[in-house]
Amino acid sequence: MAGPNSVRLIDNMLASVILEVQSLLRRLLEIDMSHASSSIVRHLDAEGIKTTESMATPGEPQELPTAIDEAIHIFQHSMQLNHPSSFAYIPACPSPLAWLGDLLTSFFNANTAIWDLSSGPSTIEQGLIRWLASEIGMPSTAGGCFVSGGSMANLACIVAARDKMLPPCRRADGVIYISDQTHLSVAKSLRIAGFFNDQIRVVPSDSKLRMDVASLREAILRDRQQGCIPFLVVGSCGTTNTGSIDPLNDLADIAQSENLWFHVDGAYAATIALSVTHRGLVYGLGRADSLTWDAHKWLFQTFGSGMVFVRRARDLENSFAVEGEYIRSFAPKETTNFYNLSPELSRPARAMSLWLTMRVLGRQRISDMIDHGILLARSAEDELRRYPMWQIVSPATAGILVFRYMQVDLGEDELDVLNLKISARLLTENVAAILTTKIHGRVVLRMCTMNPNVQPETVIEIMRKLNTLAEDEMTQKITKDEAQPMPQVASR
Repeated sequence: MAGPNSVRLIDNMLASVILEVQSLLRRLLEIDMSHASSSIVRHLDAEGIKTTESMATPGEPQELPTAIDEAIHIFQHSMQLNHPSSFAYIPACPSPLAWLGDLLTSFFNANTAIWDLSSGPSTIEQGLIRWLASEIGMPSTAGGCFVSGGSMANLACIVAARDKMLPPCRRADGVIYISDQTHLSVAKSLRIAGFFNDQIRVVPSDSKLRMDVASLREAILRDRQQGCIPFLVVGSCGTTNTGSIDPLNDLADIAQSENLWFHVDGAYAATIALSVTHRGLVYGLGRADSLTWDAHKWLFQTFGSGMVFVRRARDLENSFAVEGEYIRSFAPKETTNFYNLSPELSRPARAMSLWLTMRVLGRQRISDMIDHGILLARSAEDELRRYPMWQIVSPATAGILVFRYMQVDLGEDELDVLNLKISARLLTENVAAILTTKIHGRVVLRMCTMNPNVQPETVIEIMRKLNTLAEDEMTQKITKDEAQPMPQVASR
């Protein structure tokens, strides 16, 4: 049973925490500023795994500075997304303002499920969602909320579409249209929402890896003739593989004429709507019935900052609103209880970190940072085109460039292996994190350039090193092949 000594121990611990906070913040900022001289990624070796596992359980009490040292050591064994040579994944490096916002959010620990528990943070979330919805062109009836990320956002939107468009007795007849470039979280969300693989139509993409509009029309017509109920089409605003943006306005026209719900997975490239210069790339985005958008992708936030938008706020309420004797709210009519807009009940004040970032940086600075990511990809493409052995598989579109090293003397399978080796060497030699994906079944390298702290000169230099490394890898292959003994010809 807790007694006075336990309370005194907690008081002493709080005093110790206060003394450590300033030192820790200074240390974290130093780490953030020193990424260029550190490894892009560190992995635990066998001994490290064993040692780290031993730390997972409480054991004997440790001094706070010791535990902080251990925590930093643990976190440093991961990919450093803030590293200026990290181009492997779409999540851009988070702004220090984002993790300072996380600190405030954790400290105040507001539950934004119910307005009564968090009128301040809930009002900010509601206002920020409305402003962002207006920026992408949605009407004043739009609404939404923050969620953990794109997977939860896609799930919420798909459930809202299902409940709006399909009577419960006809759900088995419903048909959904996605493309061969749609993010895998959409298929997962459809499964969770109760749909089966035979209800999903995968529409082929065109030469620019965008959903083919003619093929979509044909698929809808074919399904109606077979007695199915087409009800949902999912467009992509920035595919994961190449950054391609589906013809959103054309898809919206089809959805409107065919009475389909139009959902857009804009997890990362919806951010382009905030670019004064490039927002035309996402023309038609505001016509979506629902939208997935991750602030932790290209709005410089830490993980866990996703957003759901719907054209009519009541569509989320129709799917997720619940009542309980222990959940009572006396909120003013114009406010929102966010537990009625998503599957979550307990939910942190996720909007506050993005709000703090935007509040400090301002509208124009955010636009400039987005433009910078697009510029970096174009700079990389321009440099790579100077070298004849590189094929641009997908030009720089929305901060992503996809390319492949080519050699006329090699078969496609050999080229796949060669490109995998190039990617591996880039990482092991700490040149850059540029990983691979597959386009049309072939291995390609993909570069995501959303880091606002990287300069074009840095990207150009990395492209030069990439080309030199690829030539060296090719030379090693030729030398190795020449060293192989000639096959013996069997005599009769």
